[in-house]
Amino acid sequence: MFDQPHFRALSLGAGVQSSTLLALSAEGILPKVDYAVFADTGWEPQSVYTHLDRLEREIATPAGIPILRVSSGNIRDDALNPDHRFASMPLYILNQDGRPGMTRRQCSGEYKVKPIKKKIRELLGYPYPTRVPKGVFVEQWIGISTDEFHRAKDADVKYMRNRHPLIDMDWTRSDCVRYLTSLGLADTPKSSCLGCPFHGNAQWRNIRDNSPAEWEDVVEFDAAIRKGNARANATGNALLGQAFLHRSRVPLSQAPIDHVTRSERAALDAAAEAEADAAELGVVNGCSPWSCRGDEPEQDDFGLAS
Repeated sequence: MFDQPHFRALSLGAGVQSSTLLALSAEGILPKVDYAVFADTGWEPQSVYTHLDRLEREIATPAGIPILRVSSGNIRDDALNPDHRFASMPLYILNQDGRPGMTRRQCSGEYKVKPIKKKIRELLGYPYPTRVPKGVFVEQWIGISTDEFHRAKDADVKYMRNRHPLIDMDWTRSDCVRYLTSLGLADTPKSSCLGCPFHGNAQWRNIRDNSPAEWEDVVEFDAAIRKGNARANATGNALLGQAFLHRSRVPLSQAPIDHVTRSERAALDAAAEAEADAAELGVVNGCSPWSCRGDEPEQDDFGLAS
């Protein structure tokens, strides 16, 4: 058993690619994973929670794959709590001199990666700060398809070794959508925080047009973080400028989200050619613990990051 993983774990974001891996494993097309770990930021769209419940009920539980839900807290509540240390979101900044900027992105590490690592260590039997012995590791599956192969990365700790089965199978995102559609899961949502600044215009429109309560929620949050997070303000470190959720750096309620960006048009054309599920059209940016799509923001027709 030398150099063999203690178990296989799927990093389950409940989006298209990771849902595909769970189903492929449950059906026996891929080896069975021992666990699927979902890192809950506390501020996912309701559609993600509903889809996760369905995956557990219809796919994972019948196959004997436990879905473990882990969390470091509620990212929305933490940002607005003056008594809570906050790992910053990548907010768009308009500095006092009118120049644009962005705050540091710490949210993926704090609310996604950290709780997954904590759970993996516990399952291995070496919770922090216990040292994981040399040679003890878990094989972690990451849902990255061939059209995003450049996002595939090794783990940054020796007790986790990343594997990307979709790349091994030469599957694209469109292949995943077709497969999920064949299982009756064509409505698999995009997994990302409800108020993620890396949303493209299509995602903002989808929230506004299809989920009024969630739209009201993100609009209120956008207004609440105009001077940065509550902890910074309470400690006398107020933002020297203004913070926004939308790349246009205007209040979300006034942002030009009906503008179809160049990247969105390209995604629409590519999806149409592949006959991809209409629910996925134009949804480019999202969040993954191991490959945040915000690292390469969408471009609009004016060269602004979307």
